Amino acid sequence: MLLNSQEVREVVESLLIATALLWGATPIIEKIGLARVDPLVGVTIRSFIVTVGLLLLTFLLGKGKELGSLDGKSILLFGLSGVMAGLLGMWTYYSALKVGATSKIVPIAASYPLVTTLLSVLILKEGVTFPRVIGTALIVIGIWLVK
Repeated sequence: MLLNSQEVREVVESLLIATALLWGATPIIEKIGLARVDPLVGVTIRSFIVTVGLLLLTFLLGKGKELGSLDGKSILLFGLSGVMAGLLGMWTYYSALKVGATSKIVPIAASYPLVTTLLSVLILKEGVTFPRVIGTALIVIGIWLVK
């Protein structure tokens, strides 16, 4: 069944709303969980459950064969991404969330597009446009307002 462009937009919007609701509620659950758990242990539990879920989903959707045909560079890049975001980023985020106000920690942690924008210009040689400059400035202003 093929979707027309309006149906695709509606599906995408529904998925984005679901994503925002899931990601928006998750820090509250994490903050409550961190009351009695060390941040590193919390990341370990979260990552273990996510790993089991991903493996099940990957094989149930018939994508398991692709795992055996990955090239070394792809494995290295996704491995580095996992260490940076999934391990170190989550650990530092959980450590801050454990002791800080959720309403301050989450917006500042969610300012990572600022870093991505700067690195994409420097490393990927992506262009600098006026809307991107304004968007980046708004991120900085937002961080300043929540601190």
